[in-house]
Amino acid sequence: MATIELTDENFEETLTNNDMVVIDFWADWCGPCKMFAPTFEKISEKNPDIAFAKCDTEQQQQLASQFAIQSIPTLAVLRQNVLLFSQPGALPESALEDIVAQAKALDMEEVHANIAAQSESEGEGEA
Repeated sequence: MATIELTDENFEETLTNNDMVVIDFWADWCGPCKMFAPTFEKISEKNPDIAFAKCDTEQQQQLASQFAIQSIPTLAVLRQNVLLFSQPGALPESALEDIVAQAKALDMEEVHANIAAQSESEGEGEA
């Protein structure tokens, strides 16, 4: 799967139609972003079962704000609409491969159960 340009218009559809989405938040003026781009592309080509998306923070300020992006590049990994990882900085290829592998290996039923349990305990504290 080719890298997707992520926009406000296709954000929901991209998350809904893909089990896992890896997002590179970047800007054209950002040197480290340009250095990270070939690594991101290479890992996307190795993982055709995952949606890899690039979000231009200058053009898509609403999305950047939604993810609280404060420095770029920032990498975000979502699986089944759950944000699993978000970290600023250009990663080496091996680190990006490792993050993708860890996200793929997660038991998402367990993740959703933990989120539900956490939500319930937070709700009890408000009573």
